[in-house]
Amino acid sequence: MTTPRPTLHLSADEARRIVLRAQGFLGAPDRRGGVRGVLRHLGAVQLDTISVLARSHELVPYARLGAVGRRTVEAAYWTDTHAFEYWSHAACILPVEEWPHFAFRRRAYRSRPHWHHDLPEGAYDQVIKQLRAEGPLTATELGGAKRTSEWWDWSGAKVAVERALMYGEVVCVERRGWKRLYDLAERAIPASLLHDELDDAECLRRLVGLAGQALGVGTRADIADYHRLKGEQVDAVIADSGLVPVTVEGWAKPAWADPEALATPPRGRHRTTLLSPFDSLIWERARTERIFGFTHRLEAYVPRQKRIHGYFAMPVLAGGRLVGRVDPAREGRTLVAKQVSLAGPKAVPAVAQALAEAASWVDCTDARVERVDAPELREPLAAELARLMA
Repeated sequence: MTTPRPTLHLSADEARRIVLRAQGFLGAPDRRGGVRGVLRHLGAVQLDTISVLARSHELVPYARLGAVGRRTVEAAYWTDTHAFEYWSHAACILPVEEWPHFAFRRRAYRSRPHWHHDLPEGAYDQVIKQLRAEGPLTATELGGAKRTSEWWDWSGAKVAVERALMYGEVVCVERRGWKRLYDLAERAIPASLLHDELDDAECLRRLVGLAGQALGVGTRADIADYHRLKGEQVDAVIADSGLVPVTVEGWAKPAWADPEALATPPRGRHRTTLLSPFDSLIWERARTERIFGFTHRLEAYVPRQKRIHGYFAMPVLAGGRLVGRVDPAREGRTLVAKQVSLAGPKAVPAVAQALAEAASWVDCTDARVERVDAPELREPLAAELARLMA
């Protein structure tokens, strides 16, 4: 691939501000668009099983819009067919209008299925028949999610319906108590969108362009990671994606930017908020280090004795910088900051503000600070938090 010569050089600070605006953290939030607007703007909201303050797909719009009701969040995703769940960056909620652009992935699953579970004879047809007759069902209602208590030991019905999900014959139309609720795609997806007519190049061109818009500016690896594309897939279409090549101060690799993001300088108010570790602003560690000089690692799957920052350490964004981390928990109606890391004394007011707003959002009336990496900052943080909660 021949890359056009970049005509624009961005400073590290310019790139950071472009990224913040593209991700919805700089400037006035689109409150009229609400949660659905956030989903369309980002193009993908990652799902995860962990729930501390709330689940990650709830934390993402909260971080941008403020204390939007949690039921409002769920309704925005799942009512009136505004979204579907599929494999993107990981398991993600995606805007329903992007269904045609994942045809390349559905075709790949159909032609080269990689399955670790055997599919019992007749199970696939039975699941489709049952969904057609009975309407939306969970795996349990289809005949059982697991054969044993082992997480990987799926029942035949679960294997069949997950395969049908990957093929695009079945759609997850809602998460109910964290269980997927499945329905036939022919019922769940609007007829105008229910097709696999776009060829791979058209699908990839759209997803690369969407990733560039959501990121503002990114390297080839950043753009590929957004929807988990291969580098060569990005290379094949990026010249026709609408993105423009740029260089960024301190970035060792070439970058691409959304031309609309370059058209006007980013201005406006910065959000101060806790971030889910799975938020698209920070979900890629190398990019987070490059842009913010902030090393982030989810330690939920690290043995307790080896954790440095805590089980579900949430970075704190303030003034366009990552100024600390908080590992939160809830005890009744008390928000507990079990472990806090601060960039310095100047971070205390912002971290206290982020904690107070989060506490209010999850209906906590009290807050407590347990440990701070700089012990001398524990009392100032606790005092400021108590003032804000009063």
